[in-house]
Amino acid sequence: MSIPPPESGYAFVGLSNLHNDIYHSISAKETPTLHQPGKVILITGAGRGIGRAIALQYAHAGVAGIILCARTNDQLDEVESRIKAINADIRVRKQSIDVSSDSAVAALAKEVESEEDRLDVLVNNAGHSAAWIPLHESNPSDWWRTQEVNFKGPYLLTHAFLPLLLKTAEKTGHVNIVNMSSMGALQVNAIASSYNSSKLALCRLTEHTDVGYADKGVNVVSLNPGGVVTTLANQEIEILKPYLNDTPELCGGFVVWLTAEPRKWLGGRYVAAPWDVNALEQLKDEIVNGDKLKVKLVV
Repeated sequence: MSIPPPESGYAFVGLSNLHNDIYHSISAKETPTLHQPGKVILITGAGRGIGRAIALQYAHAGVAGIILCARTNDQLDEVESRIKAINADIRVRKQSIDVSSDSAVAALAKEVESEEDRLDVLVNNAGHSAAWIPLHESNPSDWWRTQEVNFKGPYLLTHAFLPLLLKTAEKTGHVNIVNMSSMGALQVNAIASSYNSSKLALCRLTEHTDVGYADKGVNVVSLNPGGVVTTLANQEIEILKPYLNDTPELCGGFVVWLTAEPRKWLGGRYVAAPWDVNALEQLKDEIVNGDKLKVKLVV
């Protein structure tokens, strides 16, 4: 497998500091300092793959409640069952929702505020990808649907839940928004114009949200989940197959680590789940002083 170019950020922490699976420092099952009792977590795209793994890692972290959102409820029953097997005391709410629907997202925000009166972590994980084909061969509706799910969806969720997140931050000191991006946000090719554009736009939305709300205790980060075999990735498996070597649990553990304490130095930035968190922390001063891991034009 060829190594992606430096501007992809693939080996930012060094090739020897990359992981393919969950490890001690990000495993709440093994590391008590990652436990987050009392927190309420909302995850979109939670029925399978990465979203499911994030939910189960938060179960190991002993949170108070997990709100599972997906387009259909079919797979959420299994995720709830697994959560309860890990920790029967966690409140689980299942919600079928189209994240690109203004009214549905607004209604969900009202229900969560009424029932939970707090939200500590919002994980915008739901994703879609139009076929990876030349632009002139693309289906306009499917091309735009990718923008609606990958970019409009996180905007709507962030817009609707910010009041509750801010309310929670006033009491706890910090809350988190995790926007699921991709290494594709940093690359250009002839066949992934819709997907890559949506993920790049999401990185910029992350930066805008950070500028507006970091001083109010909202830490928002763009996260590349790594090369995970998912239903979404399998749509283009022949193209991506050499790079799909990471487990969904790796991303799940990274998200739990990310939100376990205020990591303001990563606010507004792009990070990648395969990066070793101890190596990443050693680069803190370099990242902050150089204002690195953000979308910039090099001139």
